Amino acid sequence: MQAAEDAWNTRDPVRVSLAYTEDSVWRNRDQFVTGRTEIAAFLTQKWERELDYALRKSLWCHDENRIAVRFQYESHDSGGQWFRSYGNELWEFDENGLMRRREASINDLPIDEGGPAHLRHAPGKRVRPGDPAAVRHRFALRTYAQRPEACGPAPAGEGVSSRPGGLDGADP
Repeated sequence: MQAAEDAWNTRDPVRVSLAYTEDSVWRNRDQFVTGRTEIAAFLTQKWERELDYALRKSLWCHDENRIAVRFQYESHDSGGQWFRSYGNELWEFDENGLMRRREASINDLPIDEGGPAHLRHAPGKRVRPGDPAAVRHRFALRTYAQRPEACGPAPAGEGVSSRPGGLDGADP
């Protein structure tokens, strides 16, 4: 999770696209994208619209070569209006650990007062490179096809709050 979150937070479309197969298929909201070239173009346009993008992802569950992810991000448009976007993603990996399918459902809410304060300055556990949790996440992403497990709640302490409304416990 952390590696994916970190890559997306670079806002580098080419770097992000390398995590996907050459023929990866995406559904993002109401848009359909196929292949790395289209993914990079889609992300370029996305981050031209969604300025100062900051993302948090959290594992929801996994089974064989599939993962369900909860996420939220904040960004603003060129007019300065901030938004918090909430969503779920379904990921499917090939035998080499590259993502071959991504389906994302996303809802946006305007942030009316005080701009972004949640994701950029949210307290709480953040997994950093070198931490044992980061190593576990990288290992898990590479081995889901060999370790089928039933979907269940995300592991305790992995960024999921028991409070309603958000990954880090903020109300929507």
